[in-house]
Amino acid sequence: MKRDKYLKPVRPASAGERLTTSAMIASLASEGQRTKPAPFGHALAALAQSRPEILGLTADLGKYTDLHIFAQAHPDRFYQMGMAEQLLMASAAGFAREGFMPFATTYAVFASRRAYDFICMAIAEEDLDVKIACALPGLSTGYGPSHQATEDIAIFRGMPNLTIVDPCDAHEIEQMVPAVAAHRGPVYMRLPRGNVPLVLDEYGYRFELGKAKLLQDGTDVLVVSTGFMTMRALEAAKLLRNDRIDVGVLHVPTIKPLDEAAILEAARKPGRLLVVAENHSTIGGLGEAVAGVLLRAGVTPAFRQIGLPDAFLDAGALPTLHDRYGISTEAVARRISAWVGGQTNHAQTGAVA
Repeated sequence: MKRDKYLKPVRPASAGERLTTSAMIASLASEGQRTKPAPFGHALAALAQSRPEILGLTADLGKYTDLHIFAQAHPDRFYQMGMAEQLLMASAAGFAREGFMPFATTYAVFASRRAYDFICMAIAEEDLDVKIACALPGLSTGYGPSHQATEDIAIFRGMPNLTIVDPCDAHEIEQMVPAVAAHRGPVYMRLPRGNVPLVLDEYGYRFELGKAKLLQDGTDVLVVSTGFMTMRALEAAKLLRNDRIDVGVLHVPTIKPLDEAAILEAARKPGRLLVVAENHSTIGGLGEAVAGVLLRAGVTPAFRQIGLPDAFLDAGALPTLHDRYGISTEAVARRISAWVGGQTNHAQTGAVA
């Protein structure tokens, strides 16, 4: 059987060795990767020292959204609302009306599915200064459909007044928190939590709300990515260099409003494949947003999507699930390699890719 060159060898467990990875708290970091603990909680606690209007609210998930760091630093400004996400959002709206800036934390599934109408009517319609920070976006937990927010961007993209941010790593989260606080109006943030990888500092990256950034250019492929899929795209690009496939990566941390100018400028470079990669369903997320921008502008590169399927996903260990659903580094590299090979074959035969 031919060995897949993009698969990492799996070390078997030794006798008596315990498997300690939890499906809920598993880190997105690969073995040996640099990480920072709870970057959101630390950044918010630090910012709140000079911003007395900042409050922290959660629906019984302070520890699991990293808000416990804020609670320890500012106990008089921390509110535990219990398992009541609708009450959480309504209370945040009330605080905002009184001049406070509440950061409301929960899981992305509970904000998008359970509390949608409260966010829409109490927060977004009134354009209140509420920041909604949600852990476990997309396939970042192995606990199955009840906790996997694979469609949250699709749910929220159509909501007026709501800004949507999907940061890549700890470096970006640390910069994102003060930028979001400086922005007037409601914001929805998809947050990795716990020990969060460090990647973007190696690229001299600076977060700007509403701006996409070209991290590296490439002649064969441009990956337009968001969230931790930017990390995966950068890792896949390194693997693909061995196949002499040159991959550029355009990081898009703000899903709404979308940086259309940056996307169009990058997409107009002739002769390369454009791939959108996201930790979200291929329906209603960044991929379809980018496709709409391209079509409206009459820019038509060869276009592919890497994302989650239109399905309720399995439970299990994250590395297994990421490879199964095509968002692991190795899976991204395999798919891009196959697409580039297909393009070459089409070009040689005169067919359209």
